[in-house]
Amino acid sequence: QVQLVESGGGLVQAGGSLRLSCAASGSIFSSSNMGWYRQPPGKQRELVATIRSGGTLNYVDSVKGRFAISRDNFKNTVYLQMNSLKPEDTAVYYCNANNYYMDYWGKGTLVTVSS
Repeated sequence: QVQLVESGGGLVQAGGSLRLSCAASGSIFSSSNMGWYRQPPGKQRELVATIRSGGTLNYVDSVKGRFAISRDNFKNTVYLQMNSLKPEDTAVYYCNANNYYMDYWGKGTLVTVSS
């Protein structure tokens, strides 16, 4: 079984930065597509950023130019660098790993951005 563990969330002022990490177990990281999703209070979960196993990147429009997703296959870890944070970025952020054979989710890490 694959396990995903997110870390790096916390409280930050508007304009500040955070870096989220997602550590994956199971020795399948390099062949998996990785993504970050978030669920703001009272709203539905949305896709934030993805990085495919081949390196292709995608971002939701609201974070383009501010967030950057990356992966380190040697450490089996995916990152989300978040800069110029806004109060509307406040959400629980979830890590996802998927390929043809599986689809796994972490338990989430809370990011709170104060104005």
